[in-house]
Amino acid sequence: MMRMIALLVAFGLAANVANAESIPAEKVKEKAQTCAACHGADGNGTTGQYPRIAGQYHDYLARALHEYKSGERKNAIMAGFAATLSDAEIDALARYFGAMPTKLDDLSKYEQGD
Repeated sequence: MMRMIALLVAFGLAANVANAESIPAEKVKEKAQTCAACHGADGNGTTGQYPRIAGQYHDYLARALHEYKSGERKNAIMAGFAATLSDAEIDALARYFGAMPTKLDDLSKYEQGD
């Protein structure tokens, strides 16, 4: 039984990769232009109000988009955008932004209270 589950999981992961690869790079870049309005063309945000998505784990980004699409996460703008995306487009966008250079920072240089 465990072996069957492992095979099904492996098949599902392979199907997701195949779906992401079937989307032409130009289409992914075209879809990403909508994201750039808030998250910046490089995925590093246009202001502090919007999250930096460049360099994030692709599975985190994909999960967030799925949650906006399902309504589990609440944001009218993101929900409207995510509603238009297929699962393959979500995966492709998540991989696209996840592969970009990031300006993410940790909190190690900040003192508590800053």
